[in-house]
Amino acid sequence: MAYIDYYKILGVSKEATAQEIKKAYRKMAKKYHPDLNKDDARAKEHFQAINEANEVLSDPEKRKKYDEYGENWRHAEEYEAQRRQYESRTKSGEDTFGGYSFGGFGRGGAFSDFFEELFGKNFSDKRTGRSGANIRGGDYRSTLSLQLRDTLTTHKEIIEIDGKKIRITIPAGIADGQSIRLKGFGGESPVGGAKGDLYITFSIVPDPRFTRTGNDLHTTATIDMYRALLGGETIIPTLEGEAKIAIKPGTQPDSKLRLRGKGLPQYKNEDLRGDIIVTIKVQLPTLNEQQIELLQRIRNMG
Repeated sequence: MAYIDYYKILGVSKEATAQEIKKAYRKMAKKYHPDLNKDDARAKEHFQAINEANEVLSDPEKRKKYDEYGENWRHAEEYEAQRRQYESRTKSGEDTFGGYSFGGFGRGGAFSDFFEELFGKNFSDKRTGRSGANIRGGDYRSTLSLQLRDTLTTHKEIIEIDGKKIRITIPAGIADGQSIRLKGFGGESPVGGAKGDLYITFSIVPDPRFTRTGNDLHTTATIDMYRALLGGETIIPTLEGEAKIAIKPGTQPDSKLRLRGKGLPQYKNEDLRGDIIVTIKVQLPTLNEQQIELLQRIRNMG
């Protein structure tokens, strides 16, 4: 994504401790979470920026690269690798490389000029044929929040990268924490090579009514004692509304009923779905003396 000031995004100073960054991230993520700002597209964009900032600043290695290289932090390893390689050549007395001569250099100045000159679009190592096009841009990483019901069908959503709106396809059955890659939608190469890729990780908002096991959803239904004894019907939730299920006479507490084909789809195959498995809970009534006496008579008849 376009360069942003990660410290500014989280509202912390460059000297902030790891604990301060963690605290600021939680506060900002809660404020701009898409579930709390469903009609605010800017809040969704800000939430993604907050996640990106936290991903970098909460990681000591990434933060160190960001502090040193700024907007070019994603290419830090490439810069460092080239610096080590050419410093090694200098120390060994190899003062030329591909027809270019140089002495010692550091992180900036001569090295920066040399790197730009060495890996420009038209450069080619005379001995290896290596060109700047072999160094690709950095990868971008983003998080996209979805409701559980959004995983039922393959659908499209629009996200914004570097000010450009991109229409992406989200496969049915996507799981929490799963990622997809969009090739060529990452950062620009600093030397004219191919662009990096964009990795989108999906965060599925938990639905308090269900727990998920693979493509099956588990829920509970509470019925009264009379329905458990005599049978009847009860209503259970599904991701597409409510459904009635039949209760057989003599249903035992913690018995399980299965609603076939109402669970989650198989990844990229919305026609093949799991089940909803319902655990039956029986609620016992508070009995008066007359009801207790009646139950005792029934028990004695057994």
